[in-house]
Amino acid sequence: MANLIETGASLVRCGIYTLFLLALGALPAAGQTPSAREVSIRATGSLRVCVWPGYFAITYRNPRTGALEGIDIELARAFASDLGVEPVFVESSFVTFIDDLEGNRCDIAMFGVGITAQRRARVAFSRPYLRSGVYAVTTRAQRRINTWADIDQPGIAVAVQAGTFMEPLMRDTLKKAELVVIRPPQTRELEIESGRADVFMSDYPYTRLMMLTYDWTRVIEPPAPVSPTDYAYAVRQDEPDWLARVDAFVDTIRKDGRLAAAAARFGLTPILAP
Repeated sequence: MANLIETGASLVRCGIYTLFLLALGALPAAGQTPSAREVSIRATGSLRVCVWPGYFAITYRNPRTGALEGIDIELARAFASDLGVEPVFVESSFVTFIDDLEGNRCDIAMFGVGITAQRRARVAFSRPYLRSGVYAVTTRAQRRINTWADIDQPGIAVAVQAGTFMEPLMRDTLKKAELVVIRPPQTRELEIESGRADVFMSDYPYTRLMMLTYDWTRVIEPPAPVSPTDYAYAVRQDEPDWLARVDAFVDTIRKDGRLAAAAARFGLTPILAP
C-alpha cells in the first residue's frame, strides 16, 4: 500500500513539473513531438548558436571585457534555458552562417539575420522580432554628402559589409556611385577614416555603435525608410519541426515581455518588429 501511495505521489509531482515546463515553453505543447534537432540538443545538453561577434547591441564582443553582449546573446541564453540546456556560441558571420547551419556547426543562427529572398533559398526563418531600414554613415568633414540624394553620385564610393542585406540592395540600387564591398579584416569605419570610401550603409544597431564610438561620425537618414527589413532567427530548411519550436519561442518572449525588456536594455525598442 505504501508503495502505491509513493508511486501516485511521484506521478503527481511529475505531472506538476511537466506542466511547469510547458508553461515555461521548455517542452513542446501537448500533441507535439520534439524534433530530432531538439532531442539531440537535449541529449548533448547544449544549444549551439551561430553569432557574429561584431554586431553592436545584437551579438557584440565587448572589446573592454571580451564578453559577448546584446539582445540575441541574452535571448539565446533564454532559449537555451527554456530547453533545459546551456548555450554554446559559435562565431560565424553573414557570409558563412548558412554554410555553418548546413554543415551542422550550429543549431540556429541568432544574430539579427535579415530576411532576404537569396537567404530564403537556403535557410528557413522564424517569425521576425526586429525590423530596420538602411542608414548612411559618413564623416563630419565630408562635404560632398549632406543629404541622401548626394550618395548615388559620380565619384562617391559607397561601402557595404559583405554578406549583409545592404550588399545586394546597393548593388541593385546604385546607378552612379561606386560600390565597395568590405570583407574582414577590413572594416567599414576604417575605409571611411582612410578615405577609401566616402560613406557606408548600415542598419540601426550599427549606426548607434558608430555614434557612440567615433566623434567623427555623421549619420544620414533617408527622407523615407529605405528597404525596411525583418530580422529573424535562421535554421536549416529541412527541419520544419525545429523551426516550429523556434517560432514558439519567439511567440513566448513576445507575450511574456522578455523580448521587449531585452530590446530596451540594448536600445533597440525603436526597431521591434510590429
